[in-house]
Amino acid sequence: MALGVLNSQVKSSLSGSAFLDHTSIEEREPPPPLRSYLCLTIFTCFCPAYPINIVALIFSIMSRNSYDHGDYDGSRRLGRNALYVAVASIFIGLVIIVVTCVVHFTSVRLTPRLLLYNASPHHQFNEWIPLGD
Repeated sequence: MALGVLNSQVKSSLSGSAFLDHTSIEEREPPPPLRSYLCLTIFTCFCPAYPINIVALIFSIMSRNSYDHGDYDGSRRLGRNALYVAVASIFIGLVIIVVTCVVHFTSVRLTPRLLLYNASPHHQFNEWIPLGD
């Protein structure tokens, strides 16, 4: 009786002897593959959307923990959330990079120039002469 409580695959026969139910082992489905997208979420940590990609990494780690505890539906749901947040992080990171490049390369450069006052007797008028360029 104690064997039946400890292991659900062990059944006792009418004579009282315990035997292993081999059909339940063969009928059991293998666990679904783990889809936590950990590599993708680690890649998104290099994107400049930092709060969002940290959330994706946390979802991915939670997905792995759920899978290890046997909660395959929860693992699949958290993995899907990690994927969606990682894709959003990549998209937002690319938008930030594009906007930064556009602002940087289309702005007018205002470089400070050193100006000296020319008070030499060779010039008819005193004027400011830019140095450099």
